[in-house]
Amino acid sequence: MMMKNAAIAAGVLLSALGVAGTANAEDDAFITALKGGTPLLNMRLRYEEVDIDGMADEGQALTLRTRLGYQSGKFYGFDVMGEFEDTRIVGQVDNYAPEQGGYPIIADPEVTELNRAAIRYTGSDALEGLVATYGRQRIIYDNARFVGNVGWRQDEQTFDGAKLDYGVGDLTFSTAYLTQVNGITPSFDANTSHYLFNASWAGAPGGSLSAYGYLLETDNVTDSDNDTFGLRYAGAFDLDSLKLLLTLEGAQQEVETGDTEYYFAELGAQIAGVTVKVAQEVLGSDDGTVAFQTPLATKHAFNGWSDQFLATPDDGLEDTFVSVGGKLAGFKLLAVFHDFKSNEGSTDYGTETNVLVARPIGKNYVVGLKYADYSADDFKSDTRKYWAWAELKF
Repeated sequence: MMMKNAAIAAGVLLSALGVAGTANAEDDAFITALKGGTPLLNMRLRYEEVDIDGMADEGQALTLRTRLGYQSGKFYGFDVMGEFEDTRIVGQVDNYAPEQGGYPIIADPEVTELNRAAIRYTGSDALEGLVATYGRQRIIYDNARFVGNVGWRQDEQTFDGAKLDYGVGDLTFSTAYLTQVNGITPSFDANTSHYLFNASWAGAPGGSLSAYGYLLETDNVTDSDNDTFGLRYAGAFDLDSLKLLLTLEGAQQEVETGDTEYYFAELGAQIAGVTVKVAQEVLGSDDGTVAFQTPLATKHAFNGWSDQFLATPDDGLEDTFVSVGGKLAGFKLLAVFHDFKSNEGSTDYGTETNVLVARPIGKNYVVGLKYADYSADDFKSDTRKYWAWAELKF
């Protein structure tokens, strides 16, 4: 229904723009807005391989993701955009679930869909700093730990709804009402009644301070309420020979069956182009019966790239990790080591090593290699994942 209404609204707007445009052929603002638009193109060819101990076969996928769309110029503060997304298997490299049974899961099924379609209004002089968006859109708050687009997967996560942003000076405020989540596979799609609130202050000492509240409810699912409230600080301090990095975050989550907490602390230093960080992230548990969850997050970016903890175990999760990153000869280099334990009890889940090498080529191309090696102790099985990709962004 949301996308039907968005399409109708877009048609009305375009009709109005056309009528207004014909009123003055010498000064056709509508045609100017169309000519001032931007084509959208993104293509990513990626090979992924998954090897899980205990499974007879490895999962292998070679897929091409193509996004094609158009972003109009502005017409009296309004603009429209639309973008289609298609993921195809290339050749015969398709030995993976969900495409074939009996193989490890690689969450990149073949799919063609409307990825984004929205009408946006940017405030006039009287409403400077106001942006209102209606339709299917990408939403990312802060570091995407609670709300993100899951950009690593070929089919990204988008949202149907209305979003209002307002900024003045160092203060920004954003709120959204979401009627549908369009997940990374069709099985993750859901009708919802989500309310999102996020406010940030860029004038905090050394960096920014954010406060948020995410009130989630999935339609027609009993006891699906998930309310999260939190604070996040991220700062950087220039010292004589290095830059000191500090991130602190805490949140409280309430669900029908219990209350849990989230904590994150990270201390880092940047010197001579190398960044070293030590951090701990805690997703708490309520007596081992319910754990802190982040259903709208870009989960792949957290708790290891092998994706063992997309759903937090009932005993919670404590992820202590060290990362080292930098650039060498134009290459981005990153290595991360994780040690995973339960929050309730004393279970050693396992450890994981992540390695990334990526290089931009000009302004529009990126190539990369990525590796994740999860060594299980008392949770799941040893898992190794490999990726190689090339991407065009335009």
